[in-house]
Amino acid sequence: MNDEHTVSFPTPSHWIDGRAVAGSGQPIEVVNPADESVVATVREGTAADVDLAVDAALAAFPGWASTSVQHRSDVMLRLAEALARHGEELAATISLEMGAPIAFSRQAQVGFPVASVQAAVATAEHFEWTSEVGNSLVVREPIGVVGAITPWNFPLQQLVTKVVPAMLAGNTVVLKPSEISPLSARMFAGIATEAGLPDGVFNVVQGTGPVVGEALSRHPKIDMISFTGSTRAGRSVAAAAAGTVKRVALELGGKAAHIVLPEADLDLAVARGLAFAWANGGQACGAYTRMLVPAGLQQSVVDRLRAAADEYVVGDPRSEDTRIGPLASETQRRRVDEYIRRGIADGATLVTGGPGRPEGLESGAYVRPTIFSDVAPDSVIAQEEIFGPVLVVIPYTDDDHAVEIANGTVYGLNGAVTGDEDHAMAIARRLRVGQVDVNGGQHNFQAPFGGYKQSGNGREMGRAGLEEFLETKAITR
Repeated sequence: MNDEHTVSFPTPSHWIDGRAVAGSGQPIEVVNPADESVVATVREGTAADVDLAVDAALAAFPGWASTSVQHRSDVMLRLAEALARHGEELAATISLEMGAPIAFSRQAQVGFPVASVQAAVATAEHFEWTSEVGNSLVVREPIGVVGAITPWNFPLQQLVTKVVPAMLAGNTVVLKPSEISPLSARMFAGIATEAGLPDGVFNVVQGTGPVVGEALSRHPKIDMISFTGSTRAGRSVAAAAAGTVKRVALELGGKAAHIVLPEADLDLAVARGLAFAWANGGQACGAYTRMLVPAGLQQSVVDRLRAAADEYVVGDPRSEDTRIGPLASETQRRRVDEYIRRGIADGATLVTGGPGRPEGLESGAYVRPTIFSDVAPDSVIAQEEIFGPVLVVIPYTDDDHAVEIANGTVYGLNGAVTGDEDHAMAIARRLRVGQVDVNGGQHNFQAPFGGYKQSGNGREMGRAGLEEFLETKAITR
């Protein structure tokens, strides 16, 4: 960022058939959550805008689907290079529109998408697009026009996770980004065109869920909806899509348990556990929001957590030293603040933090990073997705009790276990979640990501993520 901390991004607009389209709906203000200033205005999309974008995607589908996998991979690799080239602009824009600290924005909000594109290309290049089963030829083909609806917390990463595998599979796409963080999606559209993506293959309609999301979900010419967001909103998307029996992939909420085993290195468990609980201000479906610890070690863990929490600087997301910026909106700040007050009211022990804004940050969507201990497993703060920097510590008695607590929510997205590897692997196999991190395993962009239970269905990334966007045809001879 330059000395004036200015951010340059394209004029906010829809992107339909390879060009910017202003739209005629009501204005939606994009607000910087750090200071509540309006940084841009986009026009709310309408059902008519969705029709235009779907028609563009439908017209582009035959040509794009008929290209070779190698050609599509080459375009996506150029896209990865272009994203990296525009990395600083993208990081600054995402930091501006949803409050991620600039250092985290560079590393995760932009770095992860670049790695995700490269991993998706590697998957496509080694994928078995046709196979022989007895006297039948089994062919994998693109599903058609994909409607993608993405959230505000990781606006570019969630976009890439859906859109790139869909396009590698030969599909065309209409995207509705979150109205809270729409600027990075518009930038992505221009960058994709720069990388050589043909007109109409990728389209963006800005707007709200009840209007644009609903129109996409119900649209008779859309063959699949891929949605990431809250479980409540996911139910609405699935219901709207049911009328046309289109395929629906849902990546929804989470309430991850991090089980610290008795033999674990407590310093390591606390450092990694807190980092994953508070990354992106806790605004991550996979945040390790519940730390399960042996009852006899709870005080020792709490002492370490209290000391570690002091290292998390809360402040202006433009500062290189900031580790936790504002939440993405004032609405989200109020929501998280109410959960903190609820935890106190329900009798949990407040270790650090608490309600209200941090000292010296009397404006902006800031909350005090908070840790509770002695939390009842069935309490509100242990059961509901808070989506903020709030960690709850829950004591357990033995392995069976830890697994019971970990599995005892409606969610099943992910979890973590720290301890002796054999012991940790045995516990990991008992968790009813889509993925488990054992002893800080390095993130794998080719591994499938998705949830059990009310955390959704389907998978993203890797082979499973590519298969979500494909139909299967058997040709028998």
